[in-house]
Amino acid sequence: MPRPPSSSPPAEKVLAWVYLLPSLAVFALFLGYPLYRTFYLSAHGNDLFGAPTRFVGLDHYTALFGSAEFYRTLLTTALFVLLTVVPGVLGALVLVLLLEGRLRGVRVLRSAFALPFAFSVASAAVVFGVFYNPATGVLNGLLSHLRLGPAAWLTDPHHALVSVALATVWLNLGYNVLVLSAGVGSIGSEITEAARLDGAGGWRLARSITVPLLGPHLFFLVVVSTINALQSFGQINILTRGGPDHATSTLVYDVYDKAFANGSSDFGAASARAVVLLVVVLACTAVQFGVLERKVHYA
Repeated sequence: MPRPPSSSPPAEKVLAWVYLLPSLAVFALFLGYPLYRTFYLSAHGNDLFGAPTRFVGLDHYTALFGSAEFYRTLLTTALFVLLTVVPGVLGALVLVLLLEGRLRGVRVLRSAFALPFAFSVASAAVVFGVFYNPATGVLNGLLSHLRLGPAAWLTDPHHALVSVALATVWLNLGYNVLVLSAGVGSIGSEITEAARLDGAGGWRLARSITVPLLGPHLFFLVVVSTINALQSFGQINILTRGGPDHATSTLVYDVYDKAFANGSSDFGAASARAVVLLVVVLACTAVQFGVLERKVHYA
């Protein structure tokens, strides 16, 4: 029997690979090689300048998982993720639902709530550093007007993580509001009008119609916000530098601390922590896709 003709001529396949080569080269250069180098360094010792020396296998990982400080860092990272993702997504959802009400100046309010999206991490951290200033900060000024004692927002281990998380929530709020506003705008007006004709309004309309239809957007924000929280570094470095007493030292900051902070160049230990961070990010993303996406799909 004659062979069926190929779905695409060889020339077209070659042309497709030619178009793909620039993207593959960039991918290999900026993702593939650094990933390989991280695994390589994590399996080698290093000298005072950070250059790899002898092969040590899993010694860095053994020392890491045998350290009580590492589990404290994992707990701090988990708390930071909870303190930023949950309030950030739920707060944006509440704001978007309120903005869907028939309010005057709603466009101005939407622009105001989306404004944090225009701030860089460094500028937002500096602004919150001024707010948290123990002597001249706005927050302690408000507490003094309420006849409450001043709080050590960034120097008390009990307050520091919450303070950094609050700055992170504000920083991500604009993006979350924009995504959910776009989601609400994509809901057909005929759906909401039909629900209103059936007597649904206010909280019932939001609970039965708006929030379920926003399921894919909420799922997207939860995944992206979790990854961003696990990778947050700038605000921690500017506001607390991982302190006080390592109260705000997350996994990503621990990588920086081992590799660069205070003249350190322990790239092997830092790379092992980076590999663990990669595994944590992949695991969290896989769990969210396995659990939340299924609920969104069957909602």
